Amino acid sequence: MRASDRAYATLLDEIQGGMLAPGAVLGEVEQSTRLGVSRTPLREALARLAADGLVVQQSPRVTVVSEVDATDIRELFAVRRALEETAARLAAERADAAVFRPLADAFAAASLDDPEATDEYYRLIGRFDTALDAAVANDYLTAALRTVRTHLVRVRRLARDNPRRLAASVAEHRLIASAIADGDGDLAAHATHVHLHNALTSILDSLEAHNHEQGAA
Repeated sequence: MRASDRAYATLLDEIQGGMLAPGAVLGEVEQSTRLGVSRTPLREALARLAADGLVVQQSPRVTVVSEVDATDIRELFAVRRALEETAARLAAERADAAVFRPLADAFAAASLDDPEATDEYYRLIGRFDTALDAAVANDYLTAALRTVRTHLVRVRRLARDNPRRLAASVAEHRLIASAIADGDGDLAAHATHVHLHNALTSILDSLEAHNHEQGAA
């Protein structure tokens, strides 16, 4: 793996995982030393992250992790809704039921009893997304979805501490996967719409509660 790819992958993982929080300063000298790369590959990595919208350049040598606010989240979900509802409908028309029926069963059996089980649930969502992309078979649509998912990893963290929302999300994904397996495009698109509406509401509520706590502190 090239040095710039390695630096990009590390920084992306740290931004998505919250180790590098919004507003964190990514000084060129400090990050080069920390990641064990020279400044040229680091700059290439930072340029890719800037193109992703995950960092913002404040000066020629200082880059910061971009903020995530309610407006950003609403805009992200507006795009997500258009893309994912279309993808669900297309997948219902084109997918192999033998692929999505086991996914629906896996969602039905999913457990959220501990952090490890929750991580496994998110891996199951990743498998579902991969199957969805393959069923849609539209490079333009799946490329746009990949961009949305890059940002979605960050905002999903806001819902991880809400057990009721996670439980509802499991049921919503099961319905979407079942509808696709049954070839019911209308239900797949509608179930996706409901899932995204509920997810957005929960994330915004969590963000408001977090901001209130920060203000009180």
